[in-house]
Amino acid sequence: MSDSDDKQPENDPQLAGKIKDSARQIWLAGLGAFTKAEEDTGKLFDRLVQEGEQLESRTRGVVEKQIRTVEDRVGEVKERATGTWDRLEHMFDQRVSGALRRLGIHRREEIESLEHRIEALESELVRLRGDAPIHDEEE
Repeated sequence: MSDSDDKQPENDPQLAGKIKDSARQIWLAGLGAFTKAEEDTGKLFDRLVQEGEQLESRTRGVVEKQIRTVEDRVGEVKERATGTWDRLEHMFDQRVSGALRRLGIHRREEIESLEHRIEALESELVRLRGDAPIHDEEE
């Protein structure tokens, strides 16, 4: 029985050593793979960050360009709208002024001009009369 026990694989010291060595190599390979994966993950992470930064800078330029384009277009539309509004306002003023003239209503500037002419004429009358102020006859 002892002969048969020695020939069984579980009792073979060489086979047990080989299995032990294989198990150790598998364990070490696993540790190596884990370490390599950890290193590669760090490198991969750094590379992904770098690529993300590059993409961000490229897209930022495109986005900023689009924003400037939109702002320029808004400015152009605003200028055109302002110009159109100014023309409409001017046309409205001309029409209202024409209608008031036809009705015999004078503009404020015309009335103020007439008031200044009256004041100048009154001053000239005072000067011609010998600096005597104009009084009513009843006084």
